[in-house]
Amino acid sequence: MAGIRAKNMIYDVGNYCRLSKDDGTDNESASIATQKSILTDYVKKQGWNLVKTYVDDGYSGTNFQRPAFQEMLKDIENGLINCVITKDLSRLGRNYLDCGLYLEVFFPEHNVRYIAVNDGVDTLNKSAMDITPFRNILNEMYSADVSVKIKSAYRARFQQGKFMGTTAPYGYVKDPADHNHLLIDDKVAHVVREIFDLALAGNGISKIRKHINKQHILRPAAYAVTQGATGYERHFEDNEENRYIWSENSVRGILRSPIYAGNLAGYKRIAANMKSKKRPSKLPEEWEVIPDTHEGIVTQEEFDTVQQLITSRRLPENKGGFENIFAGVIKCADCGYAMRAMSANRRKRPDIIDCVQYSCNNYGRYGNIMCTAHSIEARDLFNAVLADINRFADMAVNDEKAVRAIEKRLTETDQSRAKALEKEQRKLNKRLAELDRLFSSLYEDKVMERITERNFEMMSGKYQKEQLEIEARLKEVTETLNDSYEKSQGVRDFLSLIRNLVLEYK
Repeated sequence: MAGIRAKNMIYDVGNYCRLSKDDGTDNESASIATQKSILTDYVKKQGWNLVKTYVDDGYSGTNFQRPAFQEMLKDIENGLINCVITKDLSRLGRNYLDCGLYLEVFFPEHNVRYIAVNDGVDTLNKSAMDITPFRNILNEMYSADVSVKIKSAYRARFQQGKFMGTTAPYGYVKDPADHNHLLIDDKVAHVVREIFDLALAGNGISKIRKHINKQHILRPAAYAVTQGATGYERHFEDNEENRYIWSENSVRGILRSPIYAGNLAGYKRIAANMKSKKRPSKLPEEWEVIPDTHEGIVTQEEFDTVQQLITSRRLPENKGGFENIFAGVIKCADCGYAMRAMSANRRKRPDIIDCVQYSCNNYGRYGNIMCTAHSIEARDLFNAVLADINRFADMAVNDEKAVRAIEKRLTETDQSRAKALEKEQRKLNKRLAELDRLFSSLYEDKVMERITERNFEMMSGKYQKEQLEIEARLKEVTETLNDSYEKSQGVRDFLSLIRNLVLEYK
């Protein structure tokens, strides 16, 4: 391919290893350790310089926003490596279009040679590259096949009436004899019953929430923590009283869930396909429901009546003619909660936008316990955003240097934050591995009768609790990293889109 260096040169190599959960952990041939060994031996035999080994452990091949992969791309752009080697083509990725983009555009543009050892793929070998697109298609088909099989298995279990959630919904506990079956939690079932009784009496969600809050009852997330659930504590760290403040969404979630009538509900949010990260919400009446899977806290008749009452109060979309283009985007600068559009309570004006303002939703619902009163006129916000778009449009076309400066600043910020998170990620993974070894050693001590049954139960319980906490935090860190990559890429895409639009209409 044009621009790629000759075969006999000494390359600065970046070895790339990837393993996803779908690839499994029992298959030694696909393990990270084996990939490293194969690639390191290959580089040594060629007499090349191994600059760095990049590892993405637990990342799907259909997602290219992987931390180590993105780091490798930055190193390529900075000229640190000029050859990328993977065990096989599927380690690079399983998305046909994106793989093709890197093999046929990104690598050649940066004079980078790519080799997939086991597949015989080499960008210097034209005959080998002719068949590579077909390999990419097969790899993507494999991912699609795995995705279908996993979804089919989940659907089969769902249709059998098996509950597959990590934790039981509020008002229920998992059956000790069958974790896929729910039993009523007598400690809080009366709260669920009261919420439905209030709704049946004609009370709206806001009134029900206020009534429950006056009783100082632990909100569902706080109650889940008392039952051993992890990942919720961050909601209460700054405000202990927040444990007893129910949101309207919590009340609505209970009233809308068929679970409380003894039915299993699922497929509330479905991605269009395995490549799409968007999971649009369905209306409750569109959910899939399996009836009579467990004992209900309320009767089916009571549940159906409540649904009719809630649906009858549903406001028409775009009520009043105001199109809220900032819905779900604008957040309160103080508390981070969404800002809601509401009437500005002034005399009527020709344009509906001049009769609307945005106020903190957190303050509107809970008062100054959670935030303070402040708002912004819809017209002022619209004008400010439009001015920003015009400024960036002008910059994108007429000031390439400023655009590059913004992109560089974004990259530096992203890298600094990502490095801290990746360091924590490595530390958590290391501790998980240590806990696995401790479990193994502890079990051996029990079998050899070096410790008592009581001590074994006590220590294993302690390790298990720590394991669950680490796994919850690890999930949080991974999601934050992925969000960070997506946001920074979004800004770059925004600048590129503006530039293209302006040039198109010039």
